[in-house]
Formats: sequence, C-alpha cells, structure tokens
Amino acid sequence: MEAYIFDFDGTLANSGKTGILATQSAFQEFNLKVPSEKMINYYTGIPIEKSFKKMLPDYAFRETEFQALLSAFRQYYKEYEQENLTLFPHIKEVLQELKSLGKRLYVVSSKHSVALKRNLEYLDIAVYFEGVVGSDQVEHYKPAPDGVLYILKTYRIDPEDSIMIGDASFDIQMGKAAGIKTCAVSWGAHSFEDLDNEAPNFLINHVEDLLKL
Repeated sequence: MEAYIFDFDGTLANSGKTGILATQSAFQEFNLKVPSEKMINYYTGIPIEKSFKKMLPDYAFRETEFQALLSAFRQYYKEYEQENLTLFPHIKEVLQELKSLGKRLYVVSSKHSVALKRNLEYLDIAVYFEGVVGSDQVEHYKPAPDGVLYILKTYRIDPEDSIMIGDASFDIQMGKAAGIKTCAVSWGAHSFEDLDNEAPNFLINHVEDLLKL
C-alpha cells in the first residue's frame, strides 16, 4: 500500500465519553429526548449533521433550532475533550514507522475540520499526515465516498494502492464506495461481528497489525 487513509475517532484516538457527554448535554439543553450511550456510540462514525436526526427520527427540527443544537454540541465537545481524548496505545509509534517506510498518510473524519486539526495537534500526530478532510469539506457524508475521493484526487493517489482504515461500518462502506481496499479495526465503536459483516479486505485486532497491510 502507498496511501493509508484513517478515520479519527475510534481508530486513531479514543475520545472516551466526550462524544456521549457532549451529545447528551446538548440534547438536554434543548429539552430533547436524550439518546442512550449505546445509540450515540453506534452513530459515532457519521457527522452530527446526520446522526442527530437519526437519533430523533420522529422529531421535526426547525433549521434554526438544529443549527443551535449543533453549535451547543461543539461547545460542549470542546469543554470535555481535553479530559478524555487520548491516542490508542502504540498509534504514534505505528504512524512513525509507516512514515519512515515512505507511506502517505491521511485522515478522513466525520468531525468538522477545525476540531479535527485541533485534536491532531493536541495529540501531537498532525505532523504525520499529508492531508486531512473534515465533514465541512465534503458535500455528502459517510458512508458516501466523497472524503476518500477528495484525497485521491487532490493528492493524485492510485486507488489500487490505497486503503481506508476505520472502526465503524460506515468507514468500510465509504472505502468500498470509493473503490479502494478497506481495513476494519476492532478496538473502536462497532463490534467485530458488525465489521465482519461488511466484508472488509482486512479485519485486525492490534494496532501493530497496521504494519502488515
């Protein structure tokens, strides 16, 4: 493989309870039915612009209310993230090794690009990535292929020599839709069984296994 395209949350970084606390706090502030931890975890792989409406399928949001809810979530997330955000063990060492082998590394995330870049800098891994794509830089969100296609086009990468790495079914679906290989990792949000059902090219249990792709 020449190009490794990573998801962020649940793949590179463990945000702990950050997303759960921020979501529940925002919903509570707007007197909405607060989603369960299990539901929030399931939708971690797609942007809040999409997941929040899926969490309340019968609620008709007014646009101004919905935008205010998104803003509240982002503010709560920023407050909680530094207490909870950590790299998964051995991620930094594996990124260093991949970079030293001449691999090209990228991130495609459901996070807004401002928060994504802030998180990468905070975790001291931004230097390893040639390109970063957040949800605000694509027209269609995961599992649509837009983020991956943007990386392939912008950095002139051969799809045949590229792989999408993620912890959620949506990541695998996105990689397949973009026509590249996929690798599911079992240390994030979705279960081994759910990931296996997506039939990725690889399904790994240990961070070090990334060096074997």
